[in-house]
Amino acid sequence: MFGNVNNYLSSVLHATEDYDGDALSTHLSLRDVHVQNHNLYIAQPEKLVERFLKPPLDDVVTAHMKVLYHLAQEPPGYMEAYTQQAAACSAVVRLLQQLKDENWCLALMYRVCLDLRYLAQACEKHCRGFTPGHVLEKAADCMMACFRVCAADGRASDEDTKRLGMMNLVNQLFKIYFRINKLHLCKPLIRAIDNCAFKDAFPLPEQITYKYFVGRRAMFDSNYRAAVEDLSFAFSNCPDRFASNKRLILIYLVPVKMLLGYLPTKSLLQRYDLLLFHDLALALKAGNVNRFDEIVRDQELVLIRSGIYLLVEKLKFIVYRNLFKKVFAIRGTHQLDMGDFLSALQFVGVTDVSLDETHCIVANLIYEGKVKGYISHAHNKLVVSKQNPFPPLLST
Repeated sequence: MFGNVNNYLSSVLHATEDYDGDALSTHLSLRDVHVQNHNLYIAQPEKLVERFLKPPLDDVVTAHMKVLYHLAQEPPGYMEAYTQQAAACSAVVRLLQQLKDENWCLALMYRVCLDLRYLAQACEKHCRGFTPGHVLEKAADCMMACFRVCAADGRASDEDTKRLGMMNLVNQLFKIYFRINKLHLCKPLIRAIDNCAFKDAFPLPEQITYKYFVGRRAMFDSNYRAAVEDLSFAFSNCPDRFASNKRLILIYLVPVKMLLGYLPTKSLLQRYDLLLFHDLALALKAGNVNRFDEIVRDQELVLIRSGIYLLVEKLKFIVYRNLFKKVFAIRGTHQLDMGDFLSALQFVGVTDVSLDETHCIVANLIYEGKVKGYISHAHNKLVVSKQNPFPPLLST
């Protein structure tokens, strides 16, 4: 593509003169076919680029060509390429500041930031000598410079404001912060979007990604109702052709809804190859603690890699609740012997539990509001409320 470097630079110039942000972003993308053109692999292209382009765009293109040069080496110079991509990102910041009341170059900003994240991930994977997550965090700092320029653009019209680029950058930053486990850095970004006057006007694909990450963060904060709302929005609006994305959303949405008392249908789980949750739901509904533990133990690696192991562990208290509710239904009295709960646990295969541990389990269920009552230690009984002793999970 482009043949020689002069043709390439002329094409970049024409895209700039036409205010064609999409074409310009393609010319500076590491996923475009031009990256295979050996004529663009130049170690010091500054003088050549300056003949065609003005600052600060010349710095963006110069850095891009240096990235291509370093990636073409054997082995690829990922760290050098990342450094040049960070320089390109800084030049984009200057370009954004220079273009007053214009936002046609937002597509270029998206592309440069996306490639910066990809190169940072490549450095984390292939390079040594720094703390894990360090390069990605530095990449996030570069993106934040772009975000600040966009967020501060309050004078332009709604059509021309750079604030329209905020959500795309926030999603990029979310992907980094979740990867390096620094979720606290998401809070100011969420606040910025919430305070944005046209937060519902962002493109739907960006809103879906945003709700997915905000829902996951709410899940980690134990704000399960908010998590269900955000993840449900992401799932219902994600097109069916993106089945892998819908499956990814369900991995978090299903266990959160189970915590609130909603069990998934087998057909839904079968469609997205998530029958693991069907097995968990059956054990939960039956109050079969031993079976629940077996499934978690067998799927431990899958749950850990998905980041939902601790969330699924919280479901165990609902398994206990459902089992003890059956004891209450069988006995038909509001004064329940603690030994009956121990017998119930032993009946479903939990053989390594003592009466004292049974007391602890019941005490935790009372504390979490899953059982209404109190333990009479003097009589070794659980005295449950005569009104709604096992409240619906949605209200706890």
